[in-house]
Amino acid sequence: MSDQQESGSADSTVVHLTEQTFDEAVATASGIWMVDFWAPWCRPCVALAPVLEEIARASQGGVTLAKVNVDEQPTLAARHGIRSIPTVLFMKDGKVANQVVGAVPKAQIEAKLAILVGTGVAP
Repeated sequence: MSDQQESGSADSTVVHLTEQTFDEAVATASGIWMVDFWAPWCRPCVALAPVLEEIARASQGGVTLAKVNVDEQPTLAARHGIRSIPTVLFMKDGKVANQVVGAVPKAQIEAKLAILVGTGVAP
C-alpha cells in the first residue's frame, strides 16, 4: 500500500486510491471502508465530501474513507459500474457490501454503516 497517496490534510483517515493501488488496498483493508467515487467539478460530490470526512473522523479508526477521482481513474470507475457521481461503495472484508448514489443525507450514510457494524436494522 505504499503507493497510496495520503490526503494532504491532517486527517489520516482519507486515502486516495488509483487503479494501481485499489486492489491491494482493499485486499489488505481492515474494518469498514467508504469508497467515494467523485470529481472536482461535481457540486454534489464537493457537498458530500465533508460529511464523509466527518463520519470517518467520528468513527475513530473504525471507518476508512477512500476517494477515487473518476476523471483521473476512469477505468477503475468503469470496473465498479460507476455511472453517476457521487457514488459511495461501502466495503467490508474487501467486498462491496452496500452503496449510495447521489448526495444523500448524513443519516442515510450512518444507517448503512450501522448495518455493516451490526448496530443497525436493515430498512
